Amino acid sequence: MDREWGSKPGSGGAASAQNEAIDRKERLRRLALETIDLAKDPYFMRNHLGSYECKLCLTLHKNEGSYLAHTQGKSHQTNLAQRAAREAKEAPPAPQPLQPQKRKGNVRKSVKIGRPGYRVKKQFDEESKQRSLLFQIEYPEIEFNAKPRHRFMSSYEQRVQSVDKRYQYLLFAAEPYETIAFRVPSTEIDKTIPNKFFSNWDPDSKMFTLQIYFKTKAPETNKPQPPLQPIIQEFNSLNNLGPAHVLPCHTLPDY
Repeated sequence: MDREWGSKPGSGGAASAQNEAIDRKERLRRLALETIDLAKDPYFMRNHLGSYECKLCLTLHKNEGSYLAHTQGKSHQTNLAQRAAREAKEAPPAPQPLQPQKRKGNVRKSVKIGRPGYRVKKQFDEESKQRSLLFQIEYPEIEFNAKPRHRFMSSYEQRVQSVDKRYQYLLFAAEPYETIAFRVPSTEIDKTIPNKFFSNWDPDSKMFTLQIYFKTKAPETNKPQPPLQPIIQEFNSLNNLGPAHVLPCHTLPDY
């Protein structure tokens, strides 16, 4: 038999494993020549002898095709994976985008001992024709070195009672008492003159006093004021005088 076993008449004989490997490398080389730009390969280098080197694997190659065939081999691909893993491990962590820091208030949790005693006086100034209110809140068991606080709240801030733009809320708070709030007319408060809007805390008698004057309206719009209704409002702490649970209380007589 002139031909090798397994080959067909007219063929060059069955290819050996070595020939198949050579043919595969040649096909990979041609494919790489068409798709890979050696100018962008950081590991491709031409030395002074005219041959080519792979700086990653430290191998020598006679021509560009030999180098490209090498880049498709297992050894080069393994070195690439190891190099990428090492660089990823040694690289500093990427800076995280700055997130707006949320301000954390110190929420105090204390046992409430009930509502403070209070007195409200309605007054009328004959000279300025202004109506005023005088609040006297008693805090006999107030915490040491603590001072009562107050603030105004619009009807749109609270979430318990129905919104009524005719009213606003005046809140008083001091630990460990429950915060109380009075629903007063939404007429603008007169703060132009100091003696018409003032507050005072007497640490000896443990009484907090606040006086407010309402600005007068035009005669044609000067209607009777709605009744003053004190309410109780509970809060988590004095640092957050915001809307919370509101309970109805006694109704004071009208002007």
